[in-house]
Amino acid sequence: MSMTQQEADFASRIEADFVQNPVYTGVEQAILEQRLPPGTRLAETDLAEFYGVSRTIVRSGLQALAHSHLVTLRPNRGASVANPSPREAREVFEARELLEPRSAREAALHANRSDIRALRRHAQEEHDAMSRNESGRALRLSGRFHVMIAQIANQRTIAGMIENLVSRSSLIIALYWTRSSTRCDESCHNALIDAIERNDADEAEELMRSHLVELHSALRFDVTDTSNLTLKDMLSQ
Repeated sequence: MSMTQQEADFASRIEADFVQNPVYTGVEQAILEQRLPPGTRLAETDLAEFYGVSRTIVRSGLQALAHSHLVTLRPNRGASVANPSPREAREVFEARELLEPRSAREAALHANRSDIRALRRHAQEEHDAMSRNESGRALRLSGRFHVMIAQIANQRTIAGMIENLVSRSSLIIALYWTRSSTRCDESCHNALIDAIERNDADEAEELMRSHLVELHSALRFDVTDTSNLTLKDMLSQ
């Protein structure tokens, strides 16, 4: 077995551990669904009580979330949901604008019928969530749609980067979003699916690029948000 394969197997085992950690999965989903605003303090005792786990499991989950840039850990101050600066927000979207159009192009060249069916089912789920005004869930599903395209492109390394950037985008949207009408809507994603199904690489690439530029343009960096809810209240929503 090569060292590269050993490293890949080790990374897979670590990822599996994260997925089995209820603090990691629960807090991640709450962040992606915008139930935990940026800056929210994540007290270990509260998390341990809410999820019914030990402080050791809580710390492991928080470490994993910090590795994903979703949580900030500070010595003697504990953990809190990351609070991206305007500069970081711009850099995240600029990185997405560089990576995702190319992934959309490759997806159009590699997608099969099963991939297209999966994308259409996912887009319908997202649309249903929006119709029910479940904006947080719709946002999480929208981000997952972008990750699915990168996975269909068969770009494992880039897909991992995009998944991380998409997660961080949810925090940025929670802080700086101003135009809900420009969120990933049904028509936008369906147009991308249509281009991928036609194997139209040029169209898929351009649609993804223009879509991300539009999302980026909807950010305002003089907007903040606060909440008076407790951590337990936010996790329970």
